[in-house]
Amino acid sequence: MGNGDTRVRGLAARAGGWSARHRWAAVGIWVLFVVLAMGLGSAAGRVDVNESDQLKGETHTAAKIIDDAGIKRPASETVLIQAKDGTTKATDAAFRAAVTDVVKAVRATGRVTDVTSPYDTKTISRDGHSALVQFDMRGDADTAKDRVEPVLKAVAGVQKDHGALRIEEIGGASMQKQYADAFGDDFQQAEYSAVPVALGILLIAFGALVAALLPVALAITAIMATMGLMGIVSHLQPMSDTANSVMLLVGMAVGVDYCLFYLRREREERAAGRDAGTALRIAAATSGRAIIVSGVTVCVAMAGMLFTGLAEFEAMGLASLMVVAVAMVGSVTVLPALLSLLGERVEKGRIPFLRRRTRGNGESRFWTAVLRGVLARPVVSVVVAVGALLAVASPALGMKTSQLTLDQEFGNSLPIVQTYNRLNDAFPGGSEPAQVVVRAKDIGSPEVRQALADFKERAISSGASRGPVDVKVHAAQNVALVSVPLVGGSDSDLATKSLEKLRDEVRPATLGKVDGLQAPITGQVAGSHDFNDQLVGSVVPVFAFVVVFAFLLMLLSFRSLTVAITSILLNLLSVGAAYGILVAVFQHGWGASLVGAEGVGAIVTWLPLFLFVILFGLSMDYHVFVVSRIREARMRGRGTRDAIQHGVVTTAGVVTSAAVIMVAVFAIFGTLSMQSMKQMGVGLAAAVLIDATVIRGVLLPAVMALLGERNWYLPKWLHRLPDLTHDESPEAVAAPPAPREDERLRV
Repeated sequence: MGNGDTRVRGLAARAGGWSARHRWAAVGIWVLFVVLAMGLGSAAGRVDVNESDQLKGETHTAAKIIDDAGIKRPASETVLIQAKDGTTKATDAAFRAAVTDVVKAVRATGRVTDVTSPYDTKTISRDGHSALVQFDMRGDADTAKDRVEPVLKAVAGVQKDHGALRIEEIGGASMQKQYADAFGDDFQQAEYSAVPVALGILLIAFGALVAALLPVALAITAIMATMGLMGIVSHLQPMSDTANSVMLLVGMAVGVDYCLFYLRREREERAAGRDAGTALRIAAATSGRAIIVSGVTVCVAMAGMLFTGLAEFEAMGLASLMVVAVAMVGSVTVLPALLSLLGERVEKGRIPFLRRRTRGNGESRFWTAVLRGVLARPVVSVVVAVGALLAVASPALGMKTSQLTLDQEFGNSLPIVQTYNRLNDAFPGGSEPAQVVVRAKDIGSPEVRQALADFKERAISSGASRGPVDVKVHAAQNVALVSVPLVGGSDSDLATKSLEKLRDEVRPATLGKVDGLQAPITGQVAGSHDFNDQLVGSVVPVFAFVVVFAFLLMLLSFRSLTVAITSILLNLLSVGAAYGILVAVFQHGWGASLVGAEGVGAIVTWLPLFLFVILFGLSMDYHVFVVSRIREARMRGRGTRDAIQHGVVTTAGVVTSAAVIMVAVFAIFGTLSMQSMKQMGVGLAAAVLIDATVIRGVLLPAVMALLGERNWYLPKWLHRLPDLTHDESPEAVAAPPAPREDERLRV
């Protein structure tokens, strides 16, 4: 072999070596794996998270009672009839005529059942200017949005005949339909946009079509295989559409990253004079090993979501973990085989006018200049960088989390949001009432009937509700469903206080006095309240799991207590800065218009924990890659400061390219219409940008320069730990491109 026999050991090196020698077999096995995973997943079908499994506590108990009783809750709809001029009352003839016309019109569609008049149900506002006609959609509630169109048209027809009144429909089915019409393609467009965006950036980074296509192809096949695996695994751990979207987001990010790391190292070694086989083995032993360490660390971070006890988070965590594992395996197996097959043809499709912004040794000119200043004044660099990041993170100290209301989520972009607000103004809590699910041995017994009557009366007299409180009895199942509009309406804080009053005061004094009776309280407000409580309770175990295991992985991978500690601290600083940006933009509204958002006064409840897990994993991605290169240079005989400069500037190009792709993909989600998705996209994009520039380009090298040889400190009592490092043989700093015959490269 032209460059001598460079022998390697270690999982990544052995996998890469085998794949390069058996390239057609490696490619065939990968293709077979992807096809089998998709086929088996399609045959198995996907089981989605059930409503009764979403949460624990009262919300879960209520859903289970309804499921066990076999009660199918229909999609309920409401027509708000309201005087535009504020003078016409529900008792006026014109108003009564409108109510009659609405009742006739919706019944005539044949799509509804249980139509009720406000004059029978007393659903007339206190000021007498608003009234509600209520009914249920026939058929399955999940598909009601597909059948509600004729009803909406019927209501619109009545509105034309009564111009002095405002006649508007709102409910689960009509809201879902309007969302689907307005934003149904948002996610799909974002997901489809991710691929061309990533490909375009890779074309600029590599300057060749074939080289740019490889990372995208790997990411897509990893995502396809994981989608199939999700179907199989969903029979043990139910999945969801949200988990699918998060999986695609993470899969595209890490799939492209891992391939990028590997491919850039292989190209760098060939540019240094190595023959194709030697370059490939060195890439396998170095970047391949870094990919495995990074992949395992990211998987551990994603596994943190499994400790929340929330079915949706567990689905997201497992789906993300699987796609990272699949992308990691593909990067160290099929990628070397493809590179071996392509050889020099990986440079095919050169893009004119794209000059490489690196030196011949792969070092970035820009980062070389930055590093020169950072390493010349490391103390100043640390003080300035840490000070800036702490300043950015400071707004996070006042973070307020909340489930976003309809108007916070969509603003006034949807007509139904205005209907929602008008309904809540006239009937506080009427759009999202609490529901008490009452199960008794005999729901028709005098004792239970009296308790229900007392509950209705006390719910209003206590101030928790202004009524009307509606009771539907399912005698055959010994279950009653009690609907209670909560005082506070769209004000989540006030509505939560009303809910707590129902649970802590009204229920014990009435329904709680009947032996053997169950009365869990559920509904939108209750679900949000229970979700918040469960999420807050899971924060400490999730944080502890992710931080402790990430620390241990860094310790084992680099055999340095210093590297492990600094890794955790730098990542926490990066996450804190992302939190600060989120609070500043979305809670306080500072610069919100620049990202097409609004200051809604709160961060959506699930986002901080979700961001912590995702960002901690992805930050480790870059950290492992950069520190691995620094350690490699140090093991080859370079001084610590020289090794830091070499490691940072030679990885800067690939880290920058990977970060730009991640930022672009995440920013796409920041363009979606929902404020919660904007928050997620902006938070992820900002964190990755900070991490790849300030953290990895300035703070990491400055801190390591200050620590010097203490970077590699490991107490004697920890020397018995397993050695997972890739102990490369020391090599002269100015080593010639071709290694000696007896050179060994270990992993």
